[in-house]
Amino acid sequence: MRVYDWLCDKKNVFVHSLLTTKDQLEVIKETQPDYVVSCGYRHIVPEEILNIPNEGCLNLHPAYLPYNRGANPNVWSIVEGTPAGVTLHWMDPGIDTGNIIAQQKVGTDFSDDGKDLNEKLEDAQVELFQKVWPDVVKEEVTGRCQNEDEGTYHRTNEFDDLCELNPDEEVRVKDFLDRLRALTYPPYDNAEIEVDGETYYIEVDITK
Repeated sequence: MRVYDWLCDKKNVFVHSLLTTKDQLEVIKETQPDYVVSCGYRHIVPEEILNIPNEGCLNLHPAYLPYNRGANPNVWSIVEGTPAGVTLHWMDPGIDTGNIIAQQKVGTDFSDDGKDLNEKLEDAQVELFQKVWPDVVKEEVTGRCQNEDEGTYHRTNEFDDLCELNPDEEVRVKDFLDRLRALTYPPYDNAEIEVDGETYYIEVDITK
């Protein structure tokens, strides 16, 4: 919403609409916009829609691509120790695979939980977009291909599996704490464990 509000406030930009559901993609066919800007849109945009805008479709992804394509990038940056950051890229038929226009790393700390990092990424997305948008409309950006041999990709069901803790699993303390802090996102109950027939939800609070 912050990117949408920022664009709406710009005098030289006419924003046709805000789309949040898959069914609303038909609006793009009706309005024939110059650009489509995706930020936080959780549905795959079909190729027929991607081909409509005159200038192209852009996506703001809260990850330092090619790492953490797909779902829950804030979680996987913590769990796997991959670079955290944000990327503005041209959209193509793949999932977060389009040519990179600009990106920015985001610093992390062991005390960050999943919510902390997500908030940092949201702030960085807005900052990056505001910085790069003037060059986009002046057609002074191109894009560089992503290295298909690098990076990571995660599906939603992998997050679901991560939430289910096995009471008999043997783990390294640091790895387990990383997992718990990645899943800590109040007020949501993510990490869960079943003990003696009862389900318990776990959060972690790390301070320094």
